[in-house]
Amino acid sequence: MTAPLVPHFSDALVLLDVFGIAVFAISGALLAAEKRQTLVTFIFFAVVTGVGGGTLRDLLIGAPVFWVHKNETLLICIAAALGVWLVSSRRIAAKALDWFDAAGLAAYATYGSAKALSYGVAPVPAFAMGVLTACFGGIVRDVLAGEPSILMRPELYVTAAALAAGLFVGLTLLGAPMWVAAAVGAIAGFGLRALAIVRGWKLPAYKD
Repeated sequence: MTAPLVPHFSDALVLLDVFGIAVFAISGALLAAEKRQTLVTFIFFAVVTGVGGGTLRDLLIGAPVFWVHKNETLLICIAAALGVWLVSSRRIAAKALDWFDAAGLAAYATYGSAKALSYGVAPVPAFAMGVLTACFGGIVRDVLAGEPSILMRPELYVTAAALAAGLFVGLTLLGAPMWVAAAVGAIAGFGLRALAIVRGWKLPAYKD
């Protein structure tokens, strides 16, 4: 195996990981709230959304699946589900799901690429791992809830994840400090997704 480009995780990346898990778990629970589901479904959706992308990433890069050997990850997901369950739906803004999802997308795209690089994955596949980490949990969540998959909608979503992951990998290769690369990637990815939410930015659809 080639030597890793990122020898260890900084505190900033550890925080990004925890943040990404938490906000994705909240987004899963919010979708369960929209569907008026039971507490069990809240927890299930929170867990699937919070760990889905990272699980597939770890399996593909040959890493131990990140949530299997520690308690904290699932406890974060359960706490997120309970928090959403206890908050009245009238106090949750209509766009809350989109905003929590956007925050998780930016954090996880950056962290996913960083972890892939740390396991000796080449830069281009590491970029792909960042996009996969950011998007897969949300895709599974939507499919289970009977919602149209984000992949089938023209709004900027995967593009925002690609921007975050691409900037992180590119800046890392250029020798930027890890926390700088992580901050720039996450902020840019969130910013693009935010503009898509606020202004309705979309990619052009194919026309025959």
